[in-house]
Amino acid sequence: MSRVFISLLLAFAAAPAFGQGSVNVYNWSDYIAEDQLKSFTKDTGIRVNYTTYDSNEILDAKLRTGKSGYDVVVPTASPFFVRQLTAGLYRPLDKAKLKNWNNLDPEILVALAKYDPGNTHGIPWMWGTTGIGYNVAEIRKRLPDAPVDSLSMIFDPAVVSKFKDCGVMVLDSATDVFPAALKYLGLDPDSKKPDDLVKAADVVKAVRPFIRKFHSSEYINALAGGNICLAFGFSGDVFQARDRAAKAKDKQDIAYAIPKEGSLLWIDVAAIPKDAPNPANALRFLDFMLDPKVAAASSELTGYANGNKAAFALLPKDISSNPLIYPPADVRAKFYTITAGTPEQTRERTRLWTAVKTGR
Repeated sequence: MSRVFISLLLAFAAAPAFGQGSVNVYNWSDYIAEDQLKSFTKDTGIRVNYTTYDSNEILDAKLRTGKSGYDVVVPTASPFFVRQLTAGLYRPLDKAKLKNWNNLDPEILVALAKYDPGNTHGIPWMWGTTGIGYNVAEIRKRLPDAPVDSLSMIFDPAVVSKFKDCGVMVLDSATDVFPAALKYLGLDPDSKKPDDLVKAADVVKAVRPFIRKFHSSEYINALAGGNICLAFGFSGDVFQARDRAAKAKDKQDIAYAIPKEGSLLWIDVAAIPKDAPNPANALRFLDFMLDPKVAAASSELTGYANGNKAAFALLPKDISSNPLIYPPADVRAKFYTITAGTPEQTRERTRLWTAVKTGR
């Protein structure tokens, strides 16, 4: 989900450029180290047209419309990738052309195989959690005993209202926020029951007056710059905000917490759309992504754990030994995943999310 946000790395256009000497990558912003992309072009002669998005919903809409022009995309495994697989939107991988395949972590592959049997269509790229990013000083000033490691920071009106003046932002994603709201209520976060979805929507509606904005990328700069003090977002995004804030002239102390109630475990998957214009180049790009140096450099950039076992030894200690990036077993035991629902359930969730954001 799965990101230090720049709108372009190597090339940007409203629509991807085409050509046998290019590969069109549609990815989360800053999800691959830029110097590594330049090395790929230098080594292969293949130009990378890299465009970005900040929500799975945007990617999903482009894939379902068809003829997107993209060769490599990186959806979150569940519920998006699995639903797109069911719709036949991806090419099977020619693993004979992926010489770096064996670098992947067997445990992550097993987890991903739950959605992609035999790991036939996608490779795990990054994985992480959703949780609470906050400005330590500003939160402490307003509520010294703030429950920073709890979902009540976001969903309890009595708590989150304390931070309205310093700014609160929440992911613009029903598939991330509703499950967390259900977890907060003590319900199954993967529930698709209409009554449960309404309960989740009601939880978010109750705190809607205290949320400045729903957005899946702006909170990074907003946290780093001191424009907001609280966010519900992706782990790596908050780490990136922390690093930016530490280097800024007006330094801010930004921290991240995995909710004690449990967190959504997500895996972002690199895959080749069925109608990719340059499938051979796409395979070469995927093999590049499987290089341990590339995965390690990208984890260092993003603050996310990667699915490349061979890359672990190359990571700096502040990442490999960070329990918020590679959590211990007792924390992982509380993680949950989200499965794909029916089209009707998806429409209902989207309807409720729209109602939450518009205040209707």
